[in-house]
Amino acid sequence: MRMVGEQAYVLSTASLTDALYESVRRRIVDGDIAPGEKVTEARLAAEYNVARPTARASLERLAATGMLIRSAHKTAVVPTLDAADIVDVFIGREAVESCAVGLLADSHAAPEAALRAQADLAAAVERGDFSVQVGADMRFHRSLVADAGSSRLARMHELIMGEVELTMGQYLAHRATPPETIVAEHEEILAAISAGDTAAARDALSSHLSNARARLLARIDASLAPSTAR
Repeated sequence: MRMVGEQAYVLSTASLTDALYESVRRRIVDGDIAPGEKVTEARLAAEYNVARPTARASLERLAATGMLIRSAHKTAVVPTLDAADIVDVFIGREAVESCAVGLLADSHAAPEAALRAQADLAAAVERGDFSVQVGADMRFHRSLVADAGSSRLARMHELIMGEVELTMGQYLAHRATPPETIVAEHEEILAAISAGDTAAARDALSSHLSNARARLLARIDASLAPSTAR
């Protein structure tokens, strides 16, 4: 909650840098810090009452994951990703996630974290809780890669997912399709993994990501279309 004349945001986790990173990341995804908006060390230090080195470390991490862009000697800003960026992000995302679901299917093991995220997603859909739906969807995909058994694959995926979350927040792509559709597509991926069907798992994932990419591109097209309102 923002309070006039007082500290606006409270950090409560053990690592101050991690907590600051997570709080600012969430604000960017939610649109509280909008595309094109500047994010400086001084701003974060003042808003969160943290030291400048802590703010700097968090900014560097946000830039590394694509949540902010900053050229040499320039202030970091929240980027706006266009259609070409979306296509490029999903090329990398599918390459990593396809490899991960293949590894999982080889072991016939759907990760417990993915199953929990899927249950949370289904429950959020029933409640109509959009913000929880988005978070559960991201946790589902992160867990597929995190539990595939490759730490390097997980590191690559985390870099990509920053930009994926950024686009979800900017274009509200989840609102462009019935949420039950996403739940059903996840179920197909999980069923193929549990059955040990590597080809089916990769096909289900590819179809799911293709649909997600198409929703995002459609939202971008809609945002660029001239208004017909008089």
